[in-house]
Amino acid sequence: MSETATGVPGLPDLTHPNELIQFGGELLKLSQKLAILVIFLGIALALVGFALRRTKPELLDWLEIWIKRYDLLLRKFPHAVLIFSLMIGGFFLCSTLANRYHHWEQARVAKVAATVSGDRLEQFAPQVRYVVKEPYTYDTQVKGKIVRVKATRDINRFLMVAGSQINVKLEQIKDVQKLRSVYRVGFEGDYKVKNQLKEDQQFFFEITPPNGYSLLQNFKVERDKNRLVPVNPGDYGFPFRLQAGEETTFRVTYQAQGGPRWIYDANGQLLSNFRLTALANFENADFASGIVPTQSKVEGQGTRFIWVFDDNVSVKNPFGVFTSTGKVTNTGILPRLLLLAPALFFWWIVLLYLSVRLTLQDITLAGGLFFACLLALTYLSRVIDAQLAWCLIFPVMLVLVWGLGNSRSASIAAVIATIAGGVLPVFGLVTTYSGLTLSLAGLLSVVWVAVLHWYGLYRISDQATSHAKYDL
Repeated sequence: MSETATGVPGLPDLTHPNELIQFGGELLKLSQKLAILVIFLGIALALVGFALRRTKPELLDWLEIWIKRYDLLLRKFPHAVLIFSLMIGGFFLCSTLANRYHHWEQARVAKVAATVSGDRLEQFAPQVRYVVKEPYTYDTQVKGKIVRVKATRDINRFLMVAGSQINVKLEQIKDVQKLRSVYRVGFEGDYKVKNQLKEDQQFFFEITPPNGYSLLQNFKVERDKNRLVPVNPGDYGFPFRLQAGEETTFRVTYQAQGGPRWIYDANGQLLSNFRLTALANFENADFASGIVPTQSKVEGQGTRFIWVFDDNVSVKNPFGVFTSTGKVTNTGILPRLLLLAPALFFWWIVLLYLSVRLTLQDITLAGGLFFACLLALTYLSRVIDAQLAWCLIFPVMLVLVWGLGNSRSASIAAVIATIAGGVLPVFGLVTTYSGLTLSLAGLLSVVWVAVLHWYGLYRISDQATSHAKYDL
């Protein structure tokens, strides 16, 4: 079995040159449109001011207010452009990382699946066949006349096996490259056959070697402890005769090697006095095909599975043992986080704007720090758990963010804003309780901003607070 690892469909990947060129072109067009919009707004205000230069003072006051707002827009326009650029660039960076991480996760799942892939070892139940003469008629043409002819033909009938006692020992080994598991099987099957017909009959005991083996050794069929030798190579049908009501036993043994799955197929027969015991001498063994064993118990490092069917049971599906790899958990968590990273960055920057005074240099460094932490989280989570990786990364982020404030209170405000807007949301998206953690992060963000601006319990400084309000 082979798996093809692919990325997330529809996501841009900046490691592809054509997508990088397309992204640069779209970003350039968007920047040009924004610049033209701001320029035209300034020209419109200038024209309006020139037209109203001799009008009433009230109109001039209205114009002065709009000019001040335009001046504020011009001064904050670089901040908006920088944040927007960081978000767009971060989106394409994170989408590339999400693609790569998804590709790596698929490859990891395919590697796990490959360890237990391959042809299965399938043993079919033996059949006891006998031939009866059945009369039939057919019409033919003789000398231009239709003549009905009576004749007989051979019809195969099958006798139900009176009892089956099967013992299988399974050992798991690795192939030469140690990339996939291989089963080594020791099979012993005792089958009882009873002539339930009212007369003596010639029978054929038919058994086939297991399907899917790579190595088969010492395949033997014995009747009453006498070994039976096939007349034709590859033909494992052995004739024998029984009187009415007479019984005999057959014993089938072999050692085989093949894929990591062994099953027994009743081939649609009714099972009577049937007992199959499979001892799997390895960990992670489980029963196959959904046929629950009558009993299963741990023995040493392995498990013994027992199926018992006393009277006339038809089992349609094959049943047996396979190696369980367990569930591959926590997939798709990092790609989801990376796709939401630009929104988390914007949330964090807004909280910082409301808490401390930020310059263009501060925004640039904060953006680089945020996406660098996500980059480190992406590749560190390949080695250790993502939650543990983030617990190791975010203290570094908090230590660096402390330098955003020009005073102790401002530094504390920057740290609180970072915890509410950066640390908790990321932590929430790498845990199974994402909704609860994100809700707590949102509540903490709102409470912090409300306390800071409404109650003044954590007032940073008059200059910083007024600047934060003036920015928004």
